[in-house]
Amino acid sequence: MNIEIKDVSATRKQLVVSLDQGEVAAEHKAVLAEYIKHARIPGFRPGKAPANLVTRQFGKGIVDEFKQRVTGKAYRDGLKESKLDALNVTAIDGSDAVAQDAAATFTFTVDIRPAFDLPEYSGLPTEIAPVEPNDADVEAMIDGLRSERAEFKVSTEPAKKGDYVKLAYEGSIDGKPVAEIVPDKQIYGKVPQTWEEVEGEHEGVIPGLGKHLAGMKGGDKKTVEINFPAAFEAAPALAGKTAGYAIEVQEIRTRELPALDEAFFKSQQVASLDELKTKVRGDLKARKEYENRQRQRGQIQDALSAQVDIEPPLSLVEEETQSVLRNVIGENMRRGVPEEEFEKHKKELYDNAKVAAEKRVKTRLILAKIAEQEKIEVSEADIDAFIYREAMMSRTSPEKLVKELTGNRDRLRAVQQSIIFDKTLDLLVSKATVTTVEPKVAASAA
Repeated sequence: MNIEIKDVSATRKQLVVSLDQGEVAAEHKAVLAEYIKHARIPGFRPGKAPANLVTRQFGKGIVDEFKQRVTGKAYRDGLKESKLDALNVTAIDGSDAVAQDAAATFTFTVDIRPAFDLPEYSGLPTEIAPVEPNDADVEAMIDGLRSERAEFKVSTEPAKKGDYVKLAYEGSIDGKPVAEIVPDKQIYGKVPQTWEEVEGEHEGVIPGLGKHLAGMKGGDKKTVEINFPAAFEAAPALAGKTAGYAIEVQEIRTRELPALDEAFFKSQQVASLDELKTKVRGDLKARKEYENRQRQRGQIQDALSAQVDIEPPLSLVEEETQSVLRNVIGENMRRGVPEEEFEKHKKELYDNAKVAAEKRVKTRLILAKIAEQEKIEVSEADIDAFIYREAMMSRTSPEKLVKELTGNRDRLRAVQQSIIFDKTLDLLVSKATVTTVEPKVAASAA
């Protein structure tokens, strides 16, 4: 066997492997022997059929497996001899020309793990927010819990912030009905009945409509002006336009929070207001601690990426770019963004996804090297914890997930890699220097 390495880039190489005729013939002999051993041919006991009959009956299968085995041998032996740390094979040339009575030459285009020195990763600076909740945080959380169990009762009073209004609306732009401008999206044109929160935190379908409802009563009618944002992806034909919406209030319901009484405390699994405050305070603290850990993990990844100058392997970047794109497109489609918008911004979407992918791949390569240096491994307990966590989140039985993982090596490998990255980041967080920074408070108007 002879090998030659050609440089394509810092992280892409061509590995040229030549096998002599004897090495090639040995692989063909081994494949044929396996077929003879297991062949079932009338008139012959297993393993006793003549080679020419076996070749005649199973010729294509023998040739295909022979080519695969020769190619695999060339790749494995070439990697071992060259000591290349290959991450991906992007192209293989030479497989089709393999013949049992001739030498064979293959060219494997591979992306390799870039060589780099690790920076100092102990004591990386991180900033966190205070974790102790204040009284206002606790009160807001309790109000939120009460809101989850609130009742909405019909009101004859003018609508106020937080109330829900049942109404009908019809829009027009310069005298033309919105329903004709966007005929495939009638929700922006004419709706005979819908609910809208008055001055709610989350806008409804028509941007800003809830801000016009305060003070209205059942039966009231008026026309309001709605300014659609310049980038209105849900209905591009309305982007940047000003529409008039004739609205009619049909009913008002006001939110009534449950009393802080024994029944409410029981629903929260506590016996008193003091117990509820203690529980809420603990929950808020745990949430802030989790947010801090996530913040630290992000800061550590940014710091490591800034200190290491490497060229991420092209094939890994492209795979990750496609993954980022799928997630971005899927999320926006769930928000109702039409498919034509993706086509319109295709280059911008791809470029942004590639930038994110390059950073992710680079960070993972650094974390993988730290994990190797720290001898971080995946234990059975780690896999079990992952399975039970995923089972709870996806409402799937652990047994089903185990079956899926054992039947899919690529997915199992991805899970193991994800666990190693998580454990490595946890280690780096534990070694980081920590500064607690008070959150900035916006200056009040004079």
